[in-house]
Amino acid sequence: MLRPETVLCTFSVLWVAARADFKARNCSEVREACVSRGFSFAHVPLQEIPGEHLRVCPQGTTCCTQEMEDKFGQQSKLDFENLVDEMSHELRSTFVSRHQRFDEFFLELLENTERSLNEMFVRTYGKPYMQNSEVFENLFSELKRYYTGGNVNLEEMLNDFWSRLLERMFTLLNSQYVITEDYLECISKYTDQLKPFGDVPRKLKAQVTRAFIAARTFVQGLSVGREVAQRVTKVSSSPACIRAMTKMLYCPFCQGMPAVKPCKNYCLNVMKGCLANQADLDPEWNQYIVGTKRTAKPK
Repeated sequence: MLRPETVLCTFSVLWVAARADFKARNCSEVREACVSRGFSFAHVPLQEIPGEHLRVCPQGTTCCTQEMEDKFGQQSKLDFENLVDEMSHELRSTFVSRHQRFDEFFLELLENTERSLNEMFVRTYGKPYMQNSEVFENLFSELKRYYTGGNVNLEEMLNDFWSRLLERMFTLLNSQYVITEDYLECISKYTDQLKPFGDVPRKLKAQVTRAFIAARTFVQGLSVGREVAQRVTKVSSSPACIRAMTKMLYCPFCQGMPAVKPCKNYCLNVMKGCLANQADLDPEWNQYIVGTKRTAKPK
């Protein structure tokens, strides 16, 4: 059985230790931490003071003045916005670089195809082709305009190309006759029945349409992804988010423990609350990623 004096002695030791701990908990570490973080305050208490003035952090004894807590709140807002911007920077950079690389690749491929075709036709047909080369130049110009987002109907444009090509070829092959515009128009109307180019127009139309629709959809999808990522980073933080960020990041300063870091789960819960609106985009974003992968996958 414990004697009264033993109990009294024990409580005396605990009380002295508590007083010693209280006296040791001055605010010097807080002052040093604030200076190292670049804060400039008119006054930082030397020792803990009553915290009835605090509106976010605990109102017990504190190392924070009202000015300090207010500035901590302002810094929390900047910290959150900078964190979101930093974390999304890689995503935005990926969309920008992929968009640029694919765009450059596809336009270069289109230009090389046009140049190779032109060189081959010049060698093969010479002057007759050169006198009518604008038919092919217009074809590639319209294909490029479609790819870059222009209002071009691929099927109508390709049909028009074959009609004009037939008119030019018919005129060249029958140069000894005077061919009127009405006669050429009549020939064009019966192109499907006459099939002067065989099955080539139908096969080429299917291949070109499939390739260019996929290419334009893919490059526009990358552009949309970049724009969405850019807009999401510009989200404004709510007062509740700033309070939660302040409690997590800077209230330890007010409690004389500036070196204390939040645990992972605490940090995740705060960030989930701050990004609740962005989380609503998750299903649509996942569908967008799946759709982009399907478009990019060769068939």
